[in-house]
This record gives sequence, structure tokens and C-alpha cells, in this order.
Amino acid sequence: MSPALRGEPERWWRDEDVPPGAVQALRDRVRLFGRQQTQGSDAQDIACARFDEQGELLLGASGRTEFQRLYVDYLWVREDCRGQGLGSACLRQIEAQALRRGCVDALIETLSDDTAALYEHLGYVCISHVHDFVPGFTRHTLLKVWKPRD
Repeated sequence: MSPALRGEPERWWRDEDVPPGAVQALRDRVRLFGRQQTQGSDAQDIACARFDEQGELLLGASGRTEFQRLYVDYLWVREDCRGQGLGSACLRQIEAQALRRGCVDALIETLSDDTAALYEHLGYVCISHVHDFVPGFTRHTLLKVWKPRD
């Protein structure tokens, strides 16, 4: 047991009592621990976006590249711009950036069946799904391979 915990009564902080900085520190330390277990982490943020004339965000995608893989965390298109192929174009933009960085594949997740079908149309293959991940929604994990890994 840690010397700091010996002899001290339990004192747990919960929910809003836990400072936001501590929550971010937890995230950072889990990532650091995981990267220390692996060799050669080259994590780098990646993003692309389009804005209207007033500087308002129309669409964008963000994530990271690491271990020759693109991880797409977020892809969003403003509601009035949907259905015009802009989401597909955005995904192609971030994929092109990842390819220039030497990525050999891409991983993306969604809770939308329709979006999963769109990703499959764009060359992704569903590698897992969890039915009722949240009530009424399936979590789809999809992978697109540009070059097989050795």
C-alpha cells in the first residue's frame, strides 16, 4: 500500500467533486502507461475542417495517427450540409493526411447503422459490433486497410 494511504481513513472524491484537471490527468496517465508498454509510439493529432464565410464550422474530422494507423475519433457535418457528400469528402481528406504520414490502415467507430453502411461503401470493413451498446444503438468498429501489415 502506498505510504500516502497507510493509516488514513478512506476519502473518495466523486463526480463533480473531482477537479477537471484530475480527470484529464487520469486520461493522460492511462495513455502514457499504455505507450510505455509499447515501443515506438509516434502519436500525432490529426484534423481537417471547413468553415463558412462567417467562420462557422461546417464540417470536420479529428483523431490521431499512431503506429501507422489513423484513428478517427470524430467526424461531424452541420445538419444543413448533410446529404451532399461532404462527410465522405472530409473522411477522404483526413485519410489522405494519414497516408502522407505513412499510415497503412484506418479505424473508425460509430453508433449509427446508416453511418456504418456509408463507411463500408467507402471501403471500411466492420471488424466488430456490440448490439445495444447504448439502448437502441449498435457500436460498429470499422477498419480500412490500404497496405497489409507485416
